[in-house]
Amino acid sequence: MSLSTPYTIKDRGFWRIVAGLLLASLFIFAALYTVQPLLPVFVDEFDVSVATASLSMSLTVIGLIIGLVLLGFLSDRYGRTLSIKFSLLFAAFPFFLIPLFDSFELLLLFRLIQGFALAGVPAAAIAYMAEEIDRRHVGFAMGLYIASNALGGLIGRVVTGYITDHSSWETTFNILGISGVVLFGAIFFLLPASRRFTSDDLLLSDDLKGFLVHLKNPLLLSIFGFGIILQLSFTGIWTFMPFHLQNPPFNLSLQELSMLYFAYGFGVVGSPIAGNLAIRFGLDRIRFIAILTLSLGAFLTIFSSFTVIAIGLCLNCLGFFIAHSLTATTVSQKATHHKGSASSLYLVAYYVGVAAGSSLLSPIWTNFGWIGIVAFASLLPICYLFVTIFMFPTNKKEAFLE
Repeated sequence: MSLSTPYTIKDRGFWRIVAGLLLASLFIFAALYTVQPLLPVFVDEFDVSVATASLSMSLTVIGLIIGLVLLGFLSDRYGRTLSIKFSLLFAAFPFFLIPLFDSFELLLLFRLIQGFALAGVPAAAIAYMAEEIDRRHVGFAMGLYIASNALGGLIGRVVTGYITDHSSWETTFNILGISGVVLFGAIFFLLPASRRFTSDDLLLSDDLKGFLVHLKNPLLLSIFGFGIILQLSFTGIWTFMPFHLQNPPFNLSLQELSMLYFAYGFGVVGSPIAGNLAIRFGLDRIRFIAILTLSLGAFLTIFSSFTVIAIGLCLNCLGFFIAHSLTATTVSQKATHHKGSASSLYLVAYYVGVAAGSSLLSPIWTNFGWIGIVAFASLLPICYLFVTIFMFPTNKKEAFLE
């Protein structure tokens, strides 16, 4: 292993890493979530059900989950930057192909393939930062990276809604494809090569054992569980919110709905400050408050006042991204080997929550409407939080106390 000194916040390399991952993340998460405000459009244009339309989101996430596992292995073997750079290029192509076909089945197929390609960035980014950046500053870098996740999701949703309302969803996809190619060119030169990466030359069977050993670590299992629960609650609110607000008494247009995604700005602000708050007040305390904020925000959307709903969505985003930022940081610190695989496992759990929140909650929506979605999304994170506090042995909770 190279003995190169890790980058600190004073080094140019630190800011090149942050800037490169920020740009990559902006595109990846804009591409991932761009269909979320379009679900009602797909229902009308392709004459499909709400559950079927939501597959354009959940199948992309399934492709992403598969990619996280496989590309996590490859990043441990062949390096982080290769995975990050080419993820952008290959994820851009489906945006050019989808508008060429008038078939929702092909749209779903291309979104599945695109999800796999998108995984290259999140599969390597956290491990890349943990290896190349000084431990004292990696939390700050991680917060900025996760803030860019939120900003990318915000851009994807808002731009999608605005352009589609004024032109078409096909135009939106073409613009995203061009953006991906341009960003690939920029990041190819911006992102510094790894200096502290050690290639994994083990046999595949040994790699699998190293990968699976994370599933025997109760500390990491607890963290992976948080990834599922947090995202399941958060995605459930944001997936079915457009259907709720397009109905009376709100009757919002697609452009008006897209403006609500500016609530993600609270996630953009909250993620970078999460690490500093955790250092000052304790990680477990800040995560506890963040999860309560997430649930409170979800609960407020049950009211009929649009102002209260908007406040609730802002709180929901703020709580979610702070909790997610702290949890992702914990994974990179607690995994003593196969860090790329450990990060991938956390993200697999995280995106299992996305897929479930996108499609598996459809029966709740069908049978209980918005009240059912809000009740589920509000109570689930709190229940899991208290299970980890009161039911788990002390050594399993230590992961949350540092």
